[in-house]
Amino acid sequence: MAAVSQAFHQVEERGGRVIGVLRAAARGSSEQRAGYPNPWVELAIRTHLPLSGGEGTDIASRNHINVLTADVVIALPGARGTHSEVELALRYRRPLIAYLRDRSEIPDLSNAVVVTAELDEVKSFVRRTVGTSP
Repeated sequence: MAAVSQAFHQVEERGGRVIGVLRAAARGSSEQRAGYPNPWVELAIRTHLPLSGGEGTDIASRNHINVLTADVVIALPGARGTHSEVELALRYRRPLIAYLRDRSEIPDLSNAVVVTAELDEVKSFVRRTVGTSP
């Protein structure tokens, strides 16, 4: 996510801020993990939620906040954590598109997920979803 944060931070005249929803270092703790947030995060939302990765759909995961606060979810290549966010986007019926060369770039990706390797298709999807003009 640091690469995505950095890339968005560097966009001139961007229409938003870099937000990081941070997980706690351990269950029952408000202490944050070392190295978080990354240097490009402009608004850090610190949580008490420690779980991620393969446990990303658990109620104690910050992934629920990530998905429920998103206007649109764009899935990029990833592993168990990405898969769990995709599962939550489907569960909560959030607008979702995967920007991948191949479905296998996210393990066990549901056939319900629209996949494209074309950036222009992702841009169009976002514009249609959030109602912005080209």
